[in-house]
Amino acid sequence: MEFGVWSKGLAALAVDCLVLGVFEEAELGGEAGSVDAACGGRLHKLLARGDFLGRPGDTLLVGDLPGIAAAHVLLTGLGTKKQFQRKSWRRAWSAAAGALVRTRIRSCAVALDRPEARQLDDYYLGRAVAEIAGGARYRINDLKTGKKPRPDALERVLVGPVRKAAAAARGLAHGEALAAAMTVQRDLANLPGNVCTPRFLAEQARAQAKRHGLRVRVLDEAAIRREKMGCLLAVAQGSHEPPRFIVLEYQGAKKPQPPIVLVGKGVTFDSGGISLKDPPGMDEMKFDMSGAAAVIATLTFAASLRLPLHLVGLAPAVENMPGGKAVKPGDIATSASGQTVEILNTDAEGRLILCDALHYARRFRPAAVIDIATLTGACVIALGHHHSGVMGNDERLVRGLQEAGVRADDRCWPLPLTEEYADQLKSNFADFANVGGRDGGAITAAAFLAKFTQGLKWAHLDIAGTAYQSGTAKGSTGRPTALLADFLLQHAAR
Repeated sequence: MEFGVWSKGLAALAVDCLVLGVFEEAELGGEAGSVDAACGGRLHKLLARGDFLGRPGDTLLVGDLPGIAAAHVLLTGLGTKKQFQRKSWRRAWSAAAGALVRTRIRSCAVALDRPEARQLDDYYLGRAVAEIAGGARYRINDLKTGKKPRPDALERVLVGPVRKAAAAARGLAHGEALAAAMTVQRDLANLPGNVCTPRFLAEQARAQAKRHGLRVRVLDEAAIRREKMGCLLAVAQGSHEPPRFIVLEYQGAKKPQPPIVLVGKGVTFDSGGISLKDPPGMDEMKFDMSGAAAVIATLTFAASLRLPLHLVGLAPAVENMPGGKAVKPGDIATSASGQTVEILNTDAEGRLILCDALHYARRFRPAAVIDIATLTGACVIALGHHHSGVMGNDERLVRGLQEAGVRADDRCWPLPLTEEYADQLKSNFADFANVGGRDGGAITAAAFLAKFTQGLKWAHLDIAGTAYQSGTAKGSTGRPTALLADFLLQHAAR
């Protein structure tokens, strides 16, 4: 897809479609007003008749207006002027982009009113336009045998008006790279568990590494055993699919610097093991490797923009199955750190593979470690599907992730991680247990991980409620790649 900036003469612009915003007060925005004047007030008459009400999410395609070069005008609802803000703008463009890709329109010029500049400056305008356009074009990589839908026609998007064309152009480039990275994550996460196995995920990581110039190393089961990752191996032992431990590295810094290490949970299918999950919704446990997919995607984003950073991505990849050799409730495993864990619930497996990965991260002497995991249903109960949970032992790091989520519209919300929660993990038989009861389950899961991050600057993102959708819209959302991308962009700028 091609992106650019338009400056003057919207009515005379040689594109297939103009995208204009309408408020619920039946008011055309500033740029829409100039188009209305050029076509003799036709848009105003349309609104006066009540043909379009400007409600959020609504769109209306109008054709053959006199006095303008574009063949079509797409109206998109901005909501009320009083409540108009960045979120409203994103919703309006999302609705418009979704409508455009269902037509044969090949090019468009976006001319939506914006909230105040501090909410959506020229850079973020460009980034959001390209990111949302890329998301609208995404099609699930299904395995249906019927005729595939025709490719989207939309291939050129112009944005304006802007004061700083260079900032908008930079935003467009970043947004395009982000949309491509989110496609990587979504394609991996949407695949069924019989296709996306630990070995397949490792091969896909190799392919992305080759495409983007990343270093890659994949540890097989024997190498994992040499690393003494007893907790990871305990999870994997019930499956016929052998585990893999994926190590990706991006070196874009001009001078040697400690890396930021991203650690992603890669359970390619989670049956719950002996602590078997309820059958309804178990098919969605193919999404339990979304953290690993986000790590792979984020490193491709950094490499495509050549960010001046040193990054390491770690993705422990396993299946959690109830086979004859499966780990049992009450079994004790020894982690790579040497600490012993009583496994009271085999469905609390994500923290077991992450703890060994977090210990492995120490060898890189990292500046910071961030783990990303569809870790707990308790986080969904606490925050729903709107915010990811964020916890950690470094307030500045946690705050940086929270602020990045606001800028990227991929928000997370902090939960407390104080010493009382770790008390719930006490065990009579091992150094600690892998679960601490129902109360505060998202936090006790983080408290477990915290036992392996002492001396590290560490944050944990629980994306169980945000990484995928259920129901008729079932599929990966691509979150939290946008959050991580913004965090890295800010870090690179510093």
